[in-house]
Amino acid sequence: MTMEAAGLVEQRREGVGHVSNKIIRKKRCRVKRKITTNGAASSVPKTLSELFLTCRGVFKGPGTVPPPHEVQRICDVLDNMKPEDVGLSMDLQFFQPRSSFKGSPRVTCTTIYKCKNFSLCIFFLPPTAVIPLHNHPGMTVFSKLLLGKMHIKSYDWVDPYNSATASQLRLAKLKANSVFTAPCDTSVLYPTSGGNIHEFTAITPCAVLDVLGPPYSSEDGRDCSYYKDFPYSSFSNEEREIANEDDNCYGWLKETEVPNSLQMDGIEYLGPQIDEYSC
Repeated sequence: MTMEAAGLVEQRREGVGHVSNKIIRKKRCRVKRKITTNGAASSVPKTLSELFLTCRGVFKGPGTVPPPHEVQRICDVLDNMKPEDVGLSMDLQFFQPRSSFKGSPRVTCTTIYKCKNFSLCIFFLPPTAVIPLHNHPGMTVFSKLLLGKMHIKSYDWVDPYNSATASQLRLAKLKANSVFTAPCDTSVLYPTSGGNIHEFTAITPCAVLDVLGPPYSSEDGRDCSYYKDFPYSSFSNEEREIANEDDNCYGWLKETEVPNSLQMDGIEYLGPQIDEYSC
């Protein structure tokens, strides 16, 4: 598998794209680069086919959360997935060490498959690229780091049913604040637990496979919101103190507009193709 001349994400394009609905809502129309393969796109790796079939059986649509044994089924498949199952390898130019990176690092996203119940997407992050804190309303999301090293920070609301306005600070509990290196176990978040609000920061070039059930949909009330976090001690007072727990385990989150620093582009997926009628 090879990338076009400049690699996966180095080529500059006009406009600024950002994540909304985990599909790119572009401010300007732009030409999409393609991921090209060496001819084997018609041959679907067994693990990718198994992932599709398992997701199709597990995800029942909006308003549902898979039970633990079904969650484990998807984790078992993802834990066995290799980069080659979606046409990737460390030999690609994007994953090669480089002495310098020109311009702001851009995140790239490609969609393997999408329906109303679930979607399969890959995010490519060059070194230092960040997908800022964002939520997954009403969604169960599986993230599998296929290649690279990444720092992940995540929170859950202390009171997930709080009706605070977007401009208000809300208390959240820190769920993860660690570096992950591929290959590693699949992480899972749920509508109100598991680190539903998370942030990705690439340390090396990274590829992350996300399974979202159901996908983002502004029409169905599952739009993506972004947040800025503040240390608990910055705004704590007598009424807000957490009894008998470490302040470092908590933080205050405030909803923000889509960060100007978020640079994201969409590309066509030309890796192994899923044929839902033949699987």
